[in-house]
Amino acid sequence: MDWDLLRIFLAVAEAGSFTQAGKTVTLSQSAVSRQVAKLESSLGVSLFHRHSRGLVLTEQGEKIFSTVKEMSTKLAMAEAVINESRERPEGPLKITTSVGFGSAWLTCRMNEFNTLFPDISVTLLLTDSLELDLSMREVDVAIRFARQSQPNLIQRRLMSIRYHVFASRDYLAKNGTPKQEQDLDQHQIIVYGDETPAPIADINWLLNAGVKQDRAREPALRVNSVYGIYRAVLSGLGIAALPYYMSDETPELVEVLPELRGPSFDVFFVYPEELRHSKRITSVRDFLIDAAKTDLAIKAHGERKPSSLGMR
Repeated sequence: MDWDLLRIFLAVAEAGSFTQAGKTVTLSQSAVSRQVAKLESSLGVSLFHRHSRGLVLTEQGEKIFSTVKEMSTKLAMAEAVINESRERPEGPLKITTSVGFGSAWLTCRMNEFNTLFPDISVTLLLTDSLELDLSMREVDVAIRFARQSQPNLIQRRLMSIRYHVFASRDYLAKNGTPKQEQDLDQHQIIVYGDETPAPIADINWLLNAGVKQDRAREPALRVNSVYGIYRAVLSGLGIAALPYYMSDETPELVEVLPELRGPSFDVFFVYPEELRHSKRITSVRDFLIDAAKTDLAIKAHGERKPSSLGMR
């Protein structure tokens, strides 16, 4: 089979139309249609059902698609590995993590990384609901909040994070500061929503902290985003559990009940085994590990408000 024809077929299968595929492979709609027809003729099967609203893969087309998609991924991986033989790390690098961690901790370090490695073009894909696939090269690196069970992944522990209790200065001025856990009964609590999976276990522990009876507090607001919780607390709506990397964003947040500590979890830097020799990967891995160690050292010497690290 001709790889050029297969490449065009893959573009059509992913786009669902000859016109959209043509934009991807820079060919006209008629030229794309002719190339697909040529591939179908060489195979002796129809690969698409043609409908007025678009194209749908046939059973044979589905089989070819899965194989060609895998081939394309492996070729891209091989090209990346070959490019990594150059002395200076360069090229595109896609990193995914949560919206909260990416916005508050990771993006703040990209200026320094870009200064050190100007030839690496970083794209950050921040999402709380979709876990992008490393093995299919949807991204190159993931920063995840639990050890991954997927095979053929390399995982390096990046840091440890623990949740603490925060409120805004305005909220405390209007509503007073809780002195003990039971005082939370008289305050508005903001927690993570139930509609989507929580990023860590027992994330809504504050609803039960200091409760003597078997009845959890009713929250004032549920938000399915840690960053959304942070913004709600900052607005003065109520009290919530947040990691230090969120509170470090502004002096307007005040830690309350400092002796009350929530769950902690490890953060992992994860990438495919095939990219273990990639200079782009090792560059960003070593940079972020060093950044985490620096934060931990600053906290240990009390040079500024505690960072997100070492909260066990």
